[in-house]
Amino acid sequence: RLVVEHDGGREKLLLPLVGAFQASNALVAAGLALATGASASTTLPLLANLRGARGRLELAGTTPASAPIFIDYAHTPDALAKALDALRPYVKGRLAVVFGCGGDRDKGKRPEMGAVAVSKADVTIVTDDNPRGEEPVEIRRQILVEAPGAVEIAGRAGAVAEAIAGLKRGDVLLIAGKGHETGQIIKGAVIPYSDHDAVDAALKHGAKLG
Repeated sequence: RLVVEHDGGREKLLLPLVGAFQASNALVAAGLALATGASASTTLPLLANLRGARGRLELAGTTPASAPIFIDYAHTPDALAKALDALRPYVKGRLAVVFGCGGDRDKGKRPEMGAVAVSKADVTIVTDDNPRGEEPVEIRRQILVEAPGAVEIAGRAGAVAEAIAGLKRGDVLLIAGKGHETGQIIKGAVIPYSDHDAVDAALKHGAKLG
């Protein structure tokens, strides 16, 4: 919810986006429109119709228990921390996160990502995210070094399904790292995969593995 003051007036808005940064972006856009002569009475109510970018703190689904599932592209320690912080105010139960780290990329961030996840989330599931030429199990091992209490699940779709199966009313799930991507890079091949499809399949089939 936003309260916007302009020219002595006050407008209460329900913004359908999560996170302070998205609220800031929306207000900047509204400010630009007002600066070019658009009226506040016309412009500000339109913010309620905004839709965020695909895979950027996007609400991808909701369980029968009304637990929301978000997808975000966060794949650095800072981005993961910000995404989890943005969701925390909406959590009445547990905040869960599913993520992995890319292969053939900065190995130093892997334990950092693990540390961020377990410090910010109540439930952490470590899985795979574009392992490329590396062995997925070794990438996960490097993350888990600084992630005590985290659960390791090989295979991203299975990890997503397991996380969704464990959600209860009041919980919130973040699936981080791939965002809008539609493939998993493994040993030089791009295997069709998207977190959106994994969420849809888990919800459709009751989050049953296999």
